[in-house]
Amino acid sequence: MGLTFVSEPVRVRTPATSANLGPGFDALGLALSLHDDLSARVTGDRFTVSVSGEGAGELPRDETHLVVRAMLRTFDELGGRPPGVAVECVNRIPQARGLGSSSAAIVGGVQLARALAGGQMSDTDALRIAAELEGHPDNVAPCLLGGFTIAWTEESGARAVRLGTAAGVRPTIFVPQERGLTSTARAALPPSVPHADAAFNAGRSALLVHALGADPGLLFAATEDRLHQAYRAGGMPGTAALVDALRSLGVAAVVSGAGPTVLALSPVPADFDPGTAWRAETLSVDVAGALAGGSMVEHAERDPVAAGRQS
Repeated sequence: MGLTFVSEPVRVRTPATSANLGPGFDALGLALSLHDDLSARVTGDRFTVSVSGEGAGELPRDETHLVVRAMLRTFDELGGRPPGVAVECVNRIPQARGLGSSSAAIVGGVQLARALAGGQMSDTDALRIAAELEGHPDNVAPCLLGGFTIAWTEESGARAVRLGTAAGVRPTIFVPQERGLTSTARAALPPSVPHADAAFNAGRSALLVHALGADPGLLFAATEDRLHQAYRAGGMPGTAALVDALRSLGVAAVVSGAGPTVLALSPVPADFDPGTAWRAETLSVDVAGALAGGSMVEHAERDPVAAGRQS
């Protein structure tokens, strides 16, 4: 018996995310209360996409769109494709700024496909597929699960654990007009780092888990990094300068993902002026993750651990 699809439209809201959070390179991520809204319905012949907001007029409107690519990968995993799907995207997450726009598109596509297929597929498999498409799990994990996540990859696929955050954590993002590319930022990293720097980051990453969950007063020390931010500074001088300016005031500021956005995890002084090149916005931690509506993908009983291998 083939896969059947629901007839009514389905919807998903995907949060922006910030990865690394300073020392937690390719492992730690945080979901933020800035969202893309996506909807999809089965149609008779082809896959089409309409885009408003961020990326309108730039992003493809056919099967090459990242949301549709993720949907097709998920349908194939489930065992069948509908004849066509009409997708609508209302995008608010800035593109290519280090806020997980590609992860939001990928997770959104996975969730839309799950919902159109009647909610089949576990978070375990959804995370595995999303991480395979993105190439690493540090952004897709918080986008899917919400909150603060620790992600890693085993032979069987991506895994992640979702943790809570302390009430005092109120992220502020500083978003520039300029864009950045993850591939360019990764190319700036050396093939090896000193053992002392690796040990330093291991300790700070462990401290950051405690600081975000229980003691925000430790966030400044916990967000120190020696693995990636300094190596990328030459390609993003404005970002590096803003991080330094905020940290000189005692603010736990880091590069958001691969940049160029800057993330502050502790309060920013009210009179701080980043300059006209930056748009500042204070957000909250998104604890829900990528919720699907219409034909719901149920999250109420979601296991906080999404594993790449079924137990």
